[in-house]
Amino acid sequence: MVGTARRRGRRIRPVLRDGAGVGCRLVLAGVWLYAGGSKLTDLDGSVRAVKAYDLLPPALAEWVGAALPFVEVGLGLLLLVGLATRVAAAGSVLLIAAFVVGIASAWARGLEIDCGCFGSGGELAAGESPTYLADLLRDLALLAMAGLLWWRPVTRWSADRWLAGERPDAPPSAA
Repeated sequence: MVGTARRRGRRIRPVLRDGAGVGCRLVLAGVWLYAGGSKLTDLDGSVRAVKAYDLLPPALAEWVGAALPFVEVGLGLLLLVGLATRVAAAGSVLLIAAFVVGIASAWARGLEIDCGCFGSGGELAAGESPTYLADLLRDLALLAMAGLLWWRPVTRWSADRWLAGERPDAPPSAA
């Protein structure tokens, strides 16, 4: 009886772990595609949002603000299909960590800005309040998801798995 439960537990854990990996991959893909896509139609707003943090020299802030939507969409596409997942997860970790630092810095310095995470940001209008705590909590959850994918990137229904020659219905490798 105990042996049967133990064997069943060994079969269920990889399925749960793989399901968590697929879920993290798809949530991050959706966030990156939505965030980047909303900025692609308003590159000036993206630049304005980066400048509002007052962390980078103006010329560098313009370059980062213009490039950011393309990086986000690229990461989202890679994660959506599960291609180069470890690279996309590492890029996600670095980018989200930079966002956490930026938001925490703005909060600590008393700036009243919109994070610009999902479209144009910048200084808030009169009467509006920043949502720094909610933004940080969201980004920390996303950071945990990206970290999980960095640690265990191969998931079911991913291009990485197909390129490695593994069947989608087989348990994932330990890669």
